[in-house]
Amino acid sequence: MANPVLPSSGALSPLGLDAVRLSPGFWGDRVALNREVTIAHCQEWMEREGWIGNFRGERPRRGREFSDSEIYKLLEAMAWADHPELPALAETVARAQEGDGYLNTRWSGSRYTDLEWGHELYCYGHLIQAGVARLRTHGPDQLTEVAMRAADHVCRRFMDDARTCGHPEIEMALVELYRATGAERHLEMARRFVERRGLPALGEIHLGRAYFQDDLPVRRAPVLRGHAVRALYLACGAVDVAVETGDEELLKAVEAQWERTVARRTHLTGGMGSRHADEAFGDDYELPPDRAYAETCAGVASVMLSHRLLLATGDARYADLAERTLYNVVAASVALDGRSFFYANPLAVRVPAEPRTGVAGHAAGGGLRSPWFDVSCCPNNIARTLASLAAYVATGSGGDVQIHQYTPGEIRQGELALRVETGYPWSGGVRVRVLTGGSGRISLRIPAWATGATLRYEAPAATGGDRGGSEAARDGGADGFPRGRGSEAGRDGGADGFSRGGGSEAGRLVEPGYVVVERDWRAGEEVWLELPMAARWTYPDRRIDALRGCAAVERGPLVYCAESVGDEPPLAELAVVPASPAERPSEGTVELEVEGVAGSPDSDAWPYGSEPDGTPYRWPAGGGGTAVRLIPYHRWGNRGPATMRVWLPVADAVRAMAEPADEAAGDAHGTSPGSRSFS
Repeated sequence: MANPVLPSSGALSPLGLDAVRLSPGFWGDRVALNREVTIAHCQEWMEREGWIGNFRGERPRRGREFSDSEIYKLLEAMAWADHPELPALAETVARAQEGDGYLNTRWSGSRYTDLEWGHELYCYGHLIQAGVARLRTHGPDQLTEVAMRAADHVCRRFMDDARTCGHPEIEMALVELYRATGAERHLEMARRFVERRGLPALGEIHLGRAYFQDDLPVRRAPVLRGHAVRALYLACGAVDVAVETGDEELLKAVEAQWERTVARRTHLTGGMGSRHADEAFGDDYELPPDRAYAETCAGVASVMLSHRLLLATGDARYADLAERTLYNVVAASVALDGRSFFYANPLAVRVPAEPRTGVAGHAAGGGLRSPWFDVSCCPNNIARTLASLAAYVATGSGGDVQIHQYTPGEIRQGELALRVETGYPWSGGVRVRVLTGGSGRISLRIPAWATGATLRYEAPAATGGDRGGSEAARDGGADGFPRGRGSEAGRDGGADGFSRGGGSEAGRLVEPGYVVVERDWRAGEEVWLELPMAARWTYPDRRIDALRGCAAVERGPLVYCAESVGDEPPLAELAVVPASPAERPSEGTVELEVEGVAGSPDSDAWPYGSEPDGTPYRWPAGGGGTAVRLIPYHRWGNRGPATMRVWLPVADAVRAMAEPADEAAGDAHGTSPGSRSFS
């Protein structure tokens, strides 16, 4: 089965990439763009920068000590995408492997002399993952042989060694190779790597042992800490080891770490990492928006961890965080043309960045996407994630299917074949139609934010096999998806709340979590889920110092932001009034408009004063407020250098009401002729 993660046990069973086919839509379009544009873009840049040439023996060697791993991530992306350039690139890599399986273009001749910073085992991890991807999509070949020889070399060299790698990654790769081949030595090597960390297994460094999670054994750590990507990769490996060895204590330890990290160390977007200096988690509630690091690779790693915990436990909260991170970190990283990327994903940018055309420093921040970086871990990580994205959509076993992420496509499991049609995340309607029937349960995830979601059933007689002629579409919105009709259905129905007669059933309320519909399915039957998509204001925990007095706006799974191209007008002068946002359809997306208040601060004044909340924000003398345009966070930065804010200061309502204002001027959203528009 072609899937990046195939545990031998757990609450849920993955489906192969061939069982989940994505159609055009939010994610289907991005997966196609990744295959057609981004993968080739990454390969071209690594040729240009000499990273692929390192495997040909070109001198001087170019790139950082871990640049080999970028070629391996690209090979993994190519394997999942069935990309035609894979065999030639794999042959280039294979020619550089030494007789005993060792393979590294930086450290050959001085092997394993710097495990703290050398990344040798980290690079092997990505090589092995590429080999597993090729094995599962194609079968044994040159790349799979290279990966297995490297893995066996690691086992011979490190099985009885007390050390490990400064950057976790090889742990989950070895477990996946064990799952693919059944070779117990690979699982045992992974288990030993996990258990060694924190004993300690590495030398002292100036950033402290917590940087690479060597300060405490995994089982004793209360929270994810240190370098965010390292911490998340280690947690992934620990979950994999726990599942394959039946180690419930280890699994529970990682679950507890995830829970505390999400509650105290995660940004609204799902991004993780608050410190630029060491790309690390901060302390609890240390979540500054403008200094948020939220590295793209940490977002990818967070999705990987959440998915593993979902498979192990079946708990919907893991799919909820994966969704949040996919839409607001993974999708945000890539430009709309697929050719430039964010390395960091801050939640505020104060000064428009300078345009970039060449290689950018990875520490430059997230003000503008770049086509390439001196450390380009993120573009290749995005490429392999999008290439395998179908693996995160659904699971299934027997005749049962669980749908975790909503995107147009087809899902096949056992006798059941389903078609999912949706305009998500722009509209909340999700239609699941049975193409081929059979007995089983269809489970649909109701996100935690979706209070008021409704579900209804339609029999073949009601649909007539045509969406345009169905009652659901006739009663729905312009996109043909239903608008829920209350919670009266199913009181006298079956266990799933639906009657066993023909025809259409009105919608019933369903709670966040999973709703399960079980029956003997016939071709043409449909289940309609309607998720409420009204925009909502979100307020931070008072313990997050950097966000006090601010609010953000979300709609469905999307986080929104204010963007000002060229910072005209300046976002720093803006505060918002948290009234109901107005929706503004735009180019196939949904933008929002909220009411704002513009300040008139003296830029040369002392920035402190006797006012309890600083410089006052005032209504314009002509009446009305300021119309503030909000766009989906994942779309910001595509119009050129700009300032941006997710968290917006909330205007003091008492102060605003006390200012002179023409009550008759402007509409409910402050868009009078005399108002300014922040867009």
